[in-house]
Amino acid sequence: MDIKKIVNFIFEMSQLKRKTSGWSLAGLPAAGSASIAEHTLRAAQIGYILAVMENVNPEKVASMLIIHDIAEARIGDQHKVAARYYSNKEPSRQAFREQIENLGTTVEEKWQKYFQEFTDRNTKEGIVARDADWLEMAFQAKEYKEQGYSSTQNWIDNVSKAVETESAKKLLTEMEKTSSTNWWKNLKKMTYKKLDQNK
Repeated sequence: MDIKKIVNFIFEMSQLKRKTSGWSLAGLPAAGSASIAEHTLRAAQIGYILAVMENVNPEKVASMLIIHDIAEARIGDQHKVAARYYSNKEPSRQAFREQIENLGTTVEEKWQKYFQEFTDRNTKEGIVARDADWLEMAFQAKEYKEQGYSSTQNWIDNVSKAVETESAKKLLTEMEKTSSTNWWKNLKKMTYKKLDQNK
């Protein structure tokens, strides 16, 4: 195991802090859109919860999601209009293989297996992980829609056609009925004290 190569890999992962390209189609400025790393984190969090709901291994699903976009550090992310003209499936596989080949056999073998399951959706965990990946994009689209980018509804519509699990469908249905700012409204506590008007 070459420590220097592992350190270089960790530095390379900072490339995932770049903004995703797809949101530009909806008119979002690059500076205001989510990064690949931000997407990955929330997708893993959603994946863990979704895996529990679907009664599959949540640690495995979250792990799949933590690594699912690693190749984009090298090849960039591809929005669906570009995907109409060319596929980045094989370049993603090749980049991923090369990126992890110096991380040690244990990591390399496990991550390769997880990447394959996620890409092929040939296991229950792979299906759940992909649903979580899509769900995260739908949640992000809802947030952007509420900020005035109405065309992001297209992302939500596409995700609703794509998700496979019953739990993902339920989450998506509830998400569409819920404001993205609803979570904090009952948590607000006013800190002022009324003045005594009788003084």
